[in-house]
Amino acid sequence: MQSDTQAPKVGVIMGSKSDWPVMEHAVTMLERLGVPCETRVVSAHRTPDLLFDYAKGAAERGLSVIIAGAGGAAHLPGMVASQTALPVLGVPVESKALKGLDSLLSIVQMPGGIAVGTLAIGKAGATNAGLMAAQIVGLQDAGVRAAVEAFRAEQTRTVLDHPDPRPDPRPQP
Repeated sequence: MQSDTQAPKVGVIMGSKSDWPVMEHAVTMLERLGVPCETRVVSAHRTPDLLFDYAKGAAERGLSVIIAGAGGAAHLPGMVASQTALPVLGVPVESKALKGLDSLLSIVQMPGGIAVGTLAIGKAGATNAGLMAAQIVGLQDAGVRAAVEAFRAEQTRTVLDHPDPRPDPRPQP
């Protein structure tokens, strides 16, 4: 998937097509904030040559950030980070065996010198990876920065407009 009007600024990759139900939340956030992105399955274990080509050519293709989601052994974010100087945001995808803890530990425990920004396990992590990628793009793009600021203001407004947590709040006297 890629924006039709602008060259992608963010690459959203995942180790398997089965990771899409989680990673689509990163794409949804990027689209909401007006950040063009591309999506692709790039497996660290099954397609290592593709991984290296993707990561090494990302900056040249105009990407500013790569979001990499992976489950289980979760080597994708670290291997991508080893092949590019672009910021890499890792999203641990929940695994059946260990509920994503294995993925989280694989991504967060990078050796010194190869940085991966690691987000939460699952949907929240993917959503925040999209938001953080937009914030990074927003450093150079005032329109994206304004979209992030508007998103934040909307969140604040929603909380302030509905302070009563009850599903059917009684009118206040």
